[in-house]
Amino acid sequence: MEQLDMFRVFRIFGLCVIWYIISASNNIIGKILLNDFPYPMTVTFVQLVSTAVYTGPILKIWNVPKTAVPWSYWFKLILPLSIGKFLASVSSHISIWTVPVSYAHTVKATMPLFVVVLARLIMGEKQTFKVYLSLLPIVLGVVIASLTEIQFHVIGLIAALVATLGFSLQNIFAKKCLKETKIHYLRLLYTLAKISFLCVLPLWCFTDMRSIISVNNGIEHSSWQKAAFLLAVDGFLNFAQNLVAFSVLHMVTSLSYAVANASKRIVVIGASIMTLHNPVTAVNIVGMLVAVMGVLSYNKAKYDQNREEYRKKVLPYTKSDTQLVNLPYRNGGFHTSGYPKHAPYLNGRLTHSPSMYGNQLLQAATDANLLNHDNSLFDENGSTIRLFHG
Repeated sequence: MEQLDMFRVFRIFGLCVIWYIISASNNIIGKILLNDFPYPMTVTFVQLVSTAVYTGPILKIWNVPKTAVPWSYWFKLILPLSIGKFLASVSSHISIWTVPVSYAHTVKATMPLFVVVLARLIMGEKQTFKVYLSLLPIVLGVVIASLTEIQFHVIGLIAALVATLGFSLQNIFAKKCLKETKIHYLRLLYTLAKISFLCVLPLWCFTDMRSIISVNNGIEHSSWQKAAFLLAVDGFLNFAQNLVAFSVLHMVTSLSYAVANASKRIVVIGASIMTLHNPVTAVNIVGMLVAVMGVLSYNKAKYDQNREEYRKKVLPYTKSDTQLVNLPYRNGGFHTSGYPKHAPYLNGRLTHSPSMYGNQLLQAATDANLLNHDNSLFDENGSTIRLFHG
């Protein structure tokens, strides 16, 4: 068992290293590409095509099931998600084109702020004071980085904020879509890429395609070959980054993934500064670090809030906290050799059937977003409670 746990740890660590390398390479190559080939919509266009082309075979190899999605969800969630994916991607590329990668990613650290505000406006979700307080260092860090950024550009700042807003909306509605339609995350990624491609195609034909054709005669053939090669590499890296990120998310808890994602941002910022040699000041670096540390604080505060919500839903059905660890879940209910048939307690009395208790426990954990990749959840001490079938 210990060998299996160690193997899993090394596997997650290896995937994170690969994820960081791919993400940093993707951003650096994207910046180099846009410096010589200033067509952000074309870069987005190629990334969407690459995601659709590469994901198709993966779905067949992994036997990812198809899910019948009601038509109402296509217009209510999937189509807006597709349009949002396209707009957010274009804005992100505009920001990388006009400002340094390090600064663009510092601005994107404001995503928790957008998520909290949008979740309040759209979903009516309230946060704890600790969560709201954790947003302050994020805002402070971005302000410091903006005021001290040597290559500051207003359009780059606005584009990065718009991209962050778009990605925040995607996070909220994609989570809702996955929960309500039960569609596989890779199937959703494939669907969004295809629809986004169809949305961007007419716009690309009337904008970038015309510009590219008009300047074609004035550019050397070798330059076009370099641009085509970088576009192909950028498209593949974008697909690989999505695939590895989803794989990591599927293997770890939400908090672990959020911390890994924040750490990835630090790696991308550092790698871009060292590779692209964009000038930075000491105060500028401090601002970047404060923003990223703020993201880590937000993740911890949000996790604590979700865990408390989970305990409020689950603990009324138990006699003590330790029961949450000692009741294995099999065939739709909880069973132990030392417990009566109706195992769950309420105020010291047995009240619910194992099946009913198991469903309530599982639903409470799902609502609190504490389930990890293999239908496990956590007790108040952070210990894993395994929910298994068969």
